Amino acid sequence: MGPVAGPRPDGPDARRHGGIRNAILVTTHPGDHVVVNPPVYPPFFAAVTGTGRALLEVPMAPNGHLDLPALEAAFSGRMGVRPTAYLLSSPHNPTGRAHTAEELSTVAHLAHEHHIRVIVDAIHAPLTDPGVPYVPYLSRSGAEDALVLFSASKAWNLAGLKAAVMVAGPAAAKDLAAVPYDAARGAASHLAVLSHTVALDEGRSWLEQLRSEIAANRGLLDRLLAEHLPNVTQLPADATYLAWLDCSALGLDDPQQHFLDTARIALNPGPAFGSVGRGHVRLNLATSPQILTEAITRMAASLR
Repeated sequence: MGPVAGPRPDGPDARRHGGIRNAILVTTHPGDHVVVNPPVYPPFFAAVTGTGRALLEVPMAPNGHLDLPALEAAFSGRMGVRPTAYLLSSPHNPTGRAHTAEELSTVAHLAHEHHIRVIVDAIHAPLTDPGVPYVPYLSRSGAEDALVLFSASKAWNLAGLKAAVMVAGPAAAKDLAAVPYDAARGAASHLAVLSHTVALDEGRSWLEQLRSEIAANRGLLDRLLAEHLPNVTQLPADATYLAWLDCSALGLDDPQQHFLDTARIALNPGPAFGSVGRGHVRLNLATSPQILTEAITRMAASLR
């Protein structure tokens, strides 16, 4: 079997999704516009519209980086509406980019200048490639009123225990306090809190090995694509355990469905991450080199 699809909106990451919704609720008002960067984790869309807010999409740049000029245009109202919040994935899912200190400093400056509240989903923060630093958004000047969501669930495979943490910048403490008790301190079970604590305190050597293995799989995927699927390209990435594959040159109406039906390889469909995801799929690198190799060779065979 090959890499499997990502989490359902009501699945193991439900606590974090609830955290995102609560962060939106305490920082914006019904009808406000919230900026998102497609292709982006599908529950972002539901978190915005499900709270009665409107989406303002600012796609990532073709190289997978944040499109900072487009963000400035959106924040300033030059896209026709003036948003009040920005939902940032850092590192970015599905492109696997760890945003640089310079990028995040620019975002914080623009957000401060235009009075945009930033909400950061940092669930993949521990999963940068070896040698690639993770830059916390709250470490940037101008980010003092941001809210950040974090969980050990991705890096330590604890998603089924459903726990997450919301961290407030010093100017956002009142917003954190406004989150309902049942949605915050009472949301995670005792076992979930204990497991996350142990992972963060005692699981660092395990994490280092995991990061090395994922980075090795990313390199292996590049070689496998070059050998077996030269018309499919992996967007260069340095974080997460995800790969964003451009299959548009294959001429398939629905690459995800084709590979599922003909190769029995389950991938995430690109359009689920926004309209810019058409012709793309997301692949899970958190597997063995043997399974990854089999997945790509079976995908290639399905095209012959």
